[in-house]
Formats: sequence, structure tokens, C-alpha cells
Amino acid sequence: MTKDFTPGLGFHFLSPLYDPVVALTTRDRRVKEDIVAGGAIAPGHRVLDLGCGTGTLALKVKRACPGADVLGVDADERMLSTARRKATRSAVAVRFDHGYAERLPCPDGTFDRVVSALFFHHLGPDKKRTALAEAFRVLVPGGALHIADWGPPAGRIARALFFSVRLLDGFSNTADHAAGRLPALLTGAGFEDVRVGERYQTVLGTLELVSGVKPSGTD
Repeated sequence: MTKDFTPGLGFHFLSPLYDPVVALTTRDRRVKEDIVAGGAIAPGHRVLDLGCGTGTLALKVKRACPGADVLGVDADERMLSTARRKATRSAVAVRFDHGYAERLPCPDGTFDRVVSALFFHHLGPDKKRTALAEAFRVLVPGGALHIADWGPPAGRIARALFFSVRLLDGFSNTADHAAGRLPALLTGAGFEDVRVGERYQTVLGTLELVSGVKPSGTD
């Protein structure tokens, strides 16, 4: 860990393994494809990938909707370097900027969609709530937030599997996820029509899709 953020997989020296580990353990392709599909992203939409890591989700969004304007933001410069290399190799026009979810470098009402995958469980309770408030702030009225992250384990086996995630990423950081509080946190940040969508059983526990909409007429 660092003072400012928790690196992917918990430690900087593990960052080069992030993509293969996530692909093997979290049903990464299916989950991110479902985020993109659920986001109903259209040409002209401005999309933020919050806590973008190595850029896999942001690149999927852009490939699915080339007419969208996609920005990835992350606090980890090493992950951002990987994301930029991937974008260059694949000739996909996505911008990746350094920034913190708790103080996004974006004006109010910038984005039509905010998406995020396996990011929020890295944040402590207070930062998690601040990051959700920031996502709300940078969305246009009627814009939507789509998150894929750990949810309450579906049974004893999933609970035992999820212990390794909690040990690595911190029991405090993951407490809201283990207790199934993420939807309530979206509601507390001001989102409406909060929904829990697909749930996925993985070798590390139970992932879930959670979404919410910023009410129309909200500044």
C-alpha cells in the first residue's frame, strides 16, 4: 500500500501481473462486456472509466462505441503507462490521465456515463463515499454510473474464497462490499434507480453489477 492509494493486487511489484491475474480469477471479459452493454453508450457520449487501471474497460468502451469520447483516470502512474501502451498498440483513441477518485480533475457535469470495474473495494469507507459523490458531481443530470465490484458472498464457499481478497486489499476497504452495502452507498450519494444486476461467481468470491442514475434537474 501507499499513503495515497492501494495498487492493483495490493503491491507495486505485482502490477505487471495484474491483467493475467484478473483475467484468470474474475471472469474479466464477461463482466466488462456486460458493463459496456448495460451502459447503453451512444455516439457523442462522454465516458469516464474511474480507477481505470491498465485501461481494459476504457478500451472496450471505445471499441464498442467508436463515437464516444472516453477518458480513463487512475492514481497509479505505472498502471496508466500500461494503459497508454495498450491504447497505442491497438490504435484506439482513449486518453488516460492521472487523478484521484476523491478529487477528480474534471468540471461538474462533464460525463454522460461513469464506469468502473474492480476499483471501489480498494478504497476505505470515507474515500469510497467521497469517490461516489465525485462520480455524481461529474455526471450530467440523467447520466448513469455503472460499477462492477465485489458483492456479498453467495454462500460459505464464496465467503471463504473472498477472504483472500479481504486479506490482500484490507478488511476495512472491503467491509461494505462483504456486507452488500454498495447499492445503499450509491443511494446515499444521491443516485436514483439504483439496481443490482448480474452477479458472477468467481474463484475469489461474488462480483456484482451495480448502477444508478443522477436525477434529471440536478445541478
